Amino acid sequence: MTDPRDAEIADLRRQLAERDVIIAKLRAELSALKEAFAKSSRNSSKPPSSDGPSVKARPKKARSGRKPGGQPGHKRHERVLVPPEKVQAIVPCIPKQCDECAGLLHGRDPEPHRHQVSELPPVEPIVTEYQQHALGCGLCGHRTMGKLPVGVPTRAFGPTVDAVVAVLMGVYRLTKRQVPELMRDIFGLQMSVGAVIGCQKSASAAIAQPVEDARSYVKQQPVKHADETGWREGASRSRAWLWTVVTTHVVVFMIHARRNAEAAKELLGTWRGVLVTDRHGAYHWWPNCRRQFCWAHLKRDIQAIVERDGESARIGTGMLDEVERMFTWWHRVRDGTLARSSFRVYMRTVQQRFEALLAEGATGSHAKTSKTCAMLLKRRHALWTFVYIEGVEPTNNGAEQAVRHGVIMRKISYGTHSVAGSRFVERMLTVHATLRRQRRNILDFMRAACTAALRSHPAPSILPIEPDVIPLRRVA
Repeated sequence: MTDPRDAEIADLRRQLAERDVIIAKLRAELSALKEAFAKSSRNSSKPPSSDGPSVKARPKKARSGRKPGGQPGHKRHERVLVPPEKVQAIVPCIPKQCDECAGLLHGRDPEPHRHQVSELPPVEPIVTEYQQHALGCGLCGHRTMGKLPVGVPTRAFGPTVDAVVAVLMGVYRLTKRQVPELMRDIFGLQMSVGAVIGCQKSASAAIAQPVEDARSYVKQQPVKHADETGWREGASRSRAWLWTVVTTHVVVFMIHARRNAEAAKELLGTWRGVLVTDRHGAYHWWPNCRRQFCWAHLKRDIQAIVERDGESARIGTGMLDEVERMFTWWHRVRDGTLARSSFRVYMRTVQQRFEALLAEGATGSHAKTSKTCAMLLKRRHALWTFVYIEGVEPTNNGAEQAVRHGVIMRKISYGTHSVAGSRFVERMLTVHATLRRQRRNILDFMRAACTAALRSHPAPSILPIEPDVIPLRRVA
């Protein structure tokens, strides 16, 4: 006969087992919620502006005790004087008597101190009126209108206005309603919002070919940095993405509806050279041996591992130690105080220790830590490309800095209303970032491009004069 107490004990054990499962599930959910709540700019890709009051401020640097401003011995940055031939007026300031004894002074200083004061002249638009006469034919009665000379636009504004409007919108991030106000206040030119849009379209078409040439150029470069950020497009502000690829002298932007490998291939072409990115999956088609993960992003991911409990914290702390050691040596290489040959030798132990920690984390009990470590271990060759190939940086800071201009533009304008607007933005961002790297004047370029388009001439190029396609050299 079965003892009722045994059945009761079995039922209690079953209830305890069920509660253990529920408790484990709730603990996992609580851990996930705590980790999500603790996300900040230090352990994720969130911007610093999103950090809440609970996030500890970064430690401030100790005060040096020196006064603010330039320190003794620093390189002076002085305004360059205008050449004498470009000075409109010269006013000699000759002293009549000595400041000390009031004695009369005679002669001139052969090398006087030059103090220049610049002023802006009042600006008025140059208006040219073309009077088109319409004459009737005595034979058939048809009236013929006089044609405009070649190179004269049919619109009310010429290429110089197109160029200024494009620069104001694409570089200085003014809206379509702010541009007419500035044109009226600064240049005395009356414009409507519709006229601004017409200038925008004209300038966008004028630089289409130079930007297309830049797209082809960057695909051939030996080292490329790529990144992407959110965008909005269309009347409904549909989700889109602003992509960028950065090389030494040329930067290209692209607005695409997707954030996947298809979009990355459209921007980068078939794989060539080394690609520096974060570990976003859209770039995983690029060979790991020719790819470099951004260690600034990885450092934040490791910080997230450190902030987890138990073995994750221990493994993450060990990895952070190796990362700090690596960056210390890399900064010395960059500053020229450590030879690359010595750096490669030092990095062998870092690589071995870091990968050993990855292997340990990949087999651990924490699901997120295990997933991150397994992924990095699988693509470990993309961690150390900068060690063996000269010209490759360990971070993607170049692309992060380039895309910042687009991020600010998106926050001001909330994206673009149309596909044509997206083409204008990506073209102007490309031209601006590229010419800035080459230290070329963007307004001069836009004037030349708009004038060339009006006269059906080839547009000027934004490519560097000297090609910089140099084969990468792998260091043994």
